[in-house]
Amino acid sequence: MKITESSRRVLVCQNRTCRKQGAAKVLAAFEKLSPSEVEVVASGCLGQCGNGPMVLVLPEEVWYSGVCAEEVAAITEQHLRGGKRVERMLYRKFHGFSQQP
Repeated sequence: MKITESSRRVLVCQNRTCRKQGAAKVLAAFEKLSPSEVEVVASGCLGQCGNGPMVLVLPEEVWYSGVCAEEVAAITEQHLRGGKRVERMLYRKFHGFSQQP
């Protein structure tokens, strides 16, 4: 499937643990900074409690963990606009160190 801007979504977990770790601020930053063609979604639990705030970019299924609001600009510019994952922020449980963008 070809990834188009209109099919892209950013899910930001807003469940209890992620919210305690600052997920509301992360969501607000994505809503402010993301391209208008990318849908930003306040999601329920993404099943990775304790590693958040969790962010999942679809349809690529790229997971970012421990995201803080100040890091959203890097994901927005490099990944959403530039098409390259932010390697240092990838959730290593799903994206090993040797995996290429």
